Amino acid sequence: MNTFSDSVAAAGQLLVSGDPALLAIVGRSLAVSATACPLACGAGLMFGAWLAVARFAGRGLLLAALNTLLALPSVVVGLVIYLLLSRSGPLGFLGWLFSFKAMVLAQTILVLPVVTALTRQTIEDADRAHGEQLRSLGAGPPVRALLLVADERYALVTVVIAAFGRAVSEVGAVMIVGGNIDGFTRVMTTAIALETAKGDLPLALALGVILLGVVLLLNLAITALRGWRERVDGAAVDAAAGRHLEVAS
Repeated sequence: MNTFSDSVAAAGQLLVSGDPALLAIVGRSLAVSATACPLACGAGLMFGAWLAVARFAGRGLLLAALNTLLALPSVVVGLVIYLLLSRSGPLGFLGWLFSFKAMVLAQTILVLPVVTALTRQTIEDADRAHGEQLRSLGAGPPVRALLLVADERYALVTVVIAAFGRAVSEVGAVMIVGGNIDGFTRVMTTAIALETAKGDLPLALALGVILLGVVLLLNLAITALRGWRERVDGAAVDAAAGRHLEVAS
């Protein structure tokens, strides 16, 4: 038995036994991401939809800034939030540093550009296809954006799922603002980094397996949603074709 084999066996034992420390870290990690994603998606979906149909001076610069934020390093976000929430910072009075709320704030800021950019692209593509018809019916930009969001709701669900995957796999920002405090702010990604540095490979491997499982489930959900939508769209097309033939006959 080598070190790798021993670590894998011990990790499997932790998973099978439902180790309380392991489950607590997983639960906290999912709770942070499940809180941050609705906040980011609520704002990102609305702003992205509006940005897709609106036309104004400086829109190109705003889109360039948004695309830049897609590559925003998580450690930079963590540093900025740390400075804002520190005792000498402008938001220090909140007392959020090294807390659950600080990690939620960090993930929200990280996910927001992703949701906004993907929503903007999805709605803008739909506007190119159907926008002219909606404009001819008198729908202004706000109404057009809402109608297109409703029409592209399945594609936007995929955006939400992808956003959760981005949030749950983040490490840099939550480690800085959360402090990786055992029992309070330790999540899967920060725990993996810490336990690997400490040499506690079984716990790190067990958490890595769970994190990979979460990401796999999210990708399977996206694939299933796309397949279901294709079947629904195909059935709708077939039904419309059948009605057309009946009318023609």
